[in-house]
Amino acid sequence: MHYKIIIDSCGELPEKIKNSGYFQSVPLELDVDDYHVTDDESFCQAEFLQKVKESPNCPKSACPSPQAYYDAFVGEAEHVYVVTLSAKLSGSYNSACTAKQMYESDFPEKKIHVFNSCSASIGETLIGLKIQELEEQGHDFEQIIALTDQYIESQRTYFVLETLDTLRKNGRLSNLKAFVAGALKIKPVMGSTPDGLICQLSQALGINKALDRLVEEVIAGTVNTKDKVLGISHCNCPQRAKKVLEQLTQLAQFKDSFIIDTAGVSTMYANDGGIIIAV
Repeated sequence: MHYKIIIDSCGELPEKIKNSGYFQSVPLELDVDDYHVTDDESFCQAEFLQKVKESPNCPKSACPSPQAYYDAFVGEAEHVYVVTLSAKLSGSYNSACTAKQMYESDFPEKKIHVFNSCSASIGETLIGLKIQELEEQGHDFEQIIALTDQYIESQRTYFVLETLDTLRKNGRLSNLKAFVAGALKIKPVMGSTPDGLICQLSQALGINKALDRLVEEVIAGTVNTKDKVLGISHCNCPQRAKKVLEQLTQLAQFKDSFIIDTAGVSTMYANDGGIIIAV
């Protein structure tokens, strides 16, 4: 195995790529009051959502330590790629960069690159899959970095959640100058900015109309869909995700598409019923 792709645990890993041997997840830590869980194979979505529902307090997350990333670099892979949560939303990117400096001082022959996804969740997943595609095509290390950077610049993330409380209380919406939600069941349609912040794209009355608007935003914001992979992650709402996928694929042809359930960090921020799309 000459390459390894490391993704922090906000990026969901489908079973197929989990078992490929080329991917590794570095977990974040989650807390709801005195309930603590590592965002790895031990994470139970149903239990976590119940703890969040029962608690009057906002859940919290902690990014991986530099040591956790350092340990993930160990191995025979000559090329190591790291994909992290947006640096504007988490300390995961800075932690990975610190680990890179530490590791390269000990093993200067190892080639390591850390990508700021400027996204989260399924957006990170798609970046990891792009890196794998480029490696399998035979590009060299520097070419893969350049081409992946281009892909990240072109990628956009969209989402509709039942509630934005966790994002708001954890300071992830602090850049929004104006925000309308809650009253009259207004559901904002949210997205990512090119530099990895969260922005409001539009809004609608009720979740179903918001999902319809979400589909419109994705179609309007995506060029050359035949060349794009469409990824959808959902928090405990597979039928909702399936409906959104059907709407999108009726309106445009994509290179490929898939649906996956959110892992721990994305579950915490998306909350029960959330839909996240990256393309």
